[in-house]
Amino acid sequence: MTTTPYAIHRTPKLIRQTDPGMFKLSCIVRGRGVMAQDGRSADFDAGNLVLYDTSRPYLAELAPDIPAGQMLILRFPHSLLPLPARDLRRLTAVRLPCDQGVGALSSQFLLQLARHMDELSPSDAARLSTLALDLLTTALANAVDADSALAPHARQRALMAQIHAFIAEHLGDPHLTPAAIAAAHHISMRYLHKLFHREGRTVAGWIRERRLDRCRRDLIDPRLTTRPISAIAARWGFTSPAHFSQTFRAAYGLSPRQFRQQYATAHTD
Repeated sequence: MTTTPYAIHRTPKLIRQTDPGMFKLSCIVRGRGVMAQDGRSADFDAGNLVLYDTSRPYLAELAPDIPAGQMLILRFPHSLLPLPARDLRRLTAVRLPCDQGVGALSSQFLLQLARHMDELSPSDAARLSTLALDLLTTALANAVDADSALAPHARQRALMAQIHAFIAEHLGDPHLTPAAIAAAHHISMRYLHKLFHREGRTVAGWIRERRLDRCRRDLIDPRLTTRPISAIAARWGFTSPAHFSQTFRAAYGLSPRQFRQQYATAHTD
């Protein structure tokens, strides 16, 4: 959401009136503020993650000197975090580490999710919110040294969220290969392929789909009408224009040039 400065005070009276039993996690995209709960107070700014519990009183404020702040808020039931309640209580109103490791991956994943929210279909949004929650669970478990509380499937899904985020960040690199992805996440090639196989995909196929989708978006972007098709292809990791054209036609039934012309005509009409 994008909002002017505000303050939220969730009081015991309001909690007695309605208590949905939810956690909220704020990821600041732009601006800064403060969160207070359970006797703690944390300042936060862009990229910081802060967890709070709607079942207990809290105070949240956005800095009054910034005309408009922007944040992504995840809202989910207590039951979806498979971590001990006593550990989670230690993390409310605490600025979660996001400068390295899984905390940094969580922050970057959520920031990218916020920036591309309007491009997502409902099915994309549902899938990515599940991945976001799994990644958050791993980050929280790491913060309280409670990794043993994570179920194996949650670990795997969190790892897949990290891998998807890594691929999205490096799509333009022509050297993005399964070997490079496996090495970056300290897993074997065999295990990487196994993870994608469980989703009914291949690693190379996923990379190709993401690259084609980025190229498709650029081809219909009115701001990029003068950019050569070969430059768009190279931007997203296709080093051979001929191979890109062949791959694009196989995916969308038209050559990149025909696709761009068809969209431009329809847009004009």
